[in-house]
Amino acid sequence: MAETEAAGAPALGEEGAELAVVIGATVPTGFELTAAEEVQEKLGSAARISRDRGKIYFEVPARGLPQVHRLRSVDNLFVVVQEFKDYQFKENKEDALKDLEDLVKKLPWTDPLKVWELNNSLKKKKTKRKKHNLQSTASKEKLNDSGEEEGTDQKHDSKQEDCAQNSAGREPANSQDTEETEGVASQNGEEEEDNEQSDAKDELQEGSGSETKASDSKTSEGKAKVLKFRVTCNRAGDKHCFTSNEAARDFGGAVQEHFQWKADMTNFDVEVLLNIHNNEVVVGIALTEESLHRRNITHFGPTTLRSTLAYGMLRLCDPQPTDIIVDPMCGTCAIPIEGATEWPSCYHIAGDNNPQAVKRAANNICSLLKKNEDKESSTSVGIPLDIIQWDICNLPLRTGSVDIIVTDMPFGKRVGSKKKNWDLYPACLTEMGRICTPGTGRAVLLTQDKKCFAKALSRMGHIWRKAQTVWVNVGGLHAAVYLLKRTWERAEEKRSFW
Repeated sequence: MAETEAAGAPALGEEGAELAVVIGATVPTGFELTAAEEVQEKLGSAARISRDRGKIYFEVPARGLPQVHRLRSVDNLFVVVQEFKDYQFKENKEDALKDLEDLVKKLPWTDPLKVWELNNSLKKKKTKRKKHNLQSTASKEKLNDSGEEEGTDQKHDSKQEDCAQNSAGREPANSQDTEETEGVASQNGEEEEDNEQSDAKDELQEGSGSETKASDSKTSEGKAKVLKFRVTCNRAGDKHCFTSNEAARDFGGAVQEHFQWKADMTNFDVEVLLNIHNNEVVVGIALTEESLHRRNITHFGPTTLRSTLAYGMLRLCDPQPTDIIVDPMCGTCAIPIEGATEWPSCYHIAGDNNPQAVKRAANNICSLLKKNEDKESSTSVGIPLDIIQWDICNLPLRTGSVDIIVTDMPFGKRVGSKKKNWDLYPACLTEMGRICTPGTGRAVLLTQDKKCFAKALSRMGHIWRKAQTVWVNVGGLHAAVYLLKRTWERAEEKRSFW
């Protein structure tokens, strides 16, 4: 085998006009297969799961970029410049870093930079449409000024194995297991209009230039604009003689020399990604400025679940039309909102015992309704979702009336305590078993308190049977998603209080 084995480099299509590109996507760890299934289902492309957990790769025509941004299971997207499946690093640090520097001149940058330009043009068109919609609904907003506080994401950052940039700045575009602390702006591929695919075709026909076009972009004054860039390196493995910071620094220096771009830690135009996992090296260009998992939530709580993880949990229980899906501990409503958006033929019920959580959830539902109004303009059909304040141990639902239960259970860290979980978990499983349909009902439950959950489940074996466990990373915590199947055992009927 040669010193390096290259794979996944983008190439022109057979006729030379249709650009085919390899897209890399970061996804919630544990749900790589779910993401690959969604790509096959919605894009018709076979996705390859990386040896580096939390990443998948798939090939699409460049005109399909709008559809790629609409995927529900992916956090961040990047276009692959080149992939080396068996890169042989030198044992000496200086030699290894020199090889990375020399690699920059050999990489096929032209087509990936075309895709980056196309992606930027689509984002600009989407921004223009959003501004137009905001202006057209300005009068409605004045009449409907409720004075609600803007929510903030209180989630804290978790440590990466080894992650660095050649200039420090915002979190890396492919840090799939990192919870963010920045604001609540959301980049949602779903907001894109149907005509974006034709926009992509137009841009491809107009922008047939090479990498020099990216470096020769014009400002409004007509002067050549020097692009600003950053290199982000994510490294995993214990056999490297250099740190990710050193790799990002030297690789970034070579990129700067090759393109004559200007390094900038925060206000960059291009983010070059250098992903190193043992002997696997992938060079890419980021297509998302912030994670797509922020698409639904505007009012955040202390434990807001990522929309991408919510999608994975929902897909695990295979919702069918007319199913009644309940999240009895909904928090900010991440799971029900994702469910109502992707499975509108089901009926979704969200509830929580905390009045502040219910208020946040209601605000998030209102934001979604407003977003739908902006998209549909004159016609708005609403969403199949209701929010209720209730007691998880005494749900106001009929016995056997619910098809699916999907919820993020208290970890006992930021909310509640592990001591309380020893009483809460058995009571929750009992009440969930009561409302869930015997024989066909199922539950998907996320928890980090695995010991307590296992003990509670062992006491509920007559009601619940564990069918599958998916290990996930939630904000740096090693958690588990359990798929439970409801047995045919009849649950005890709720006693009347009258």
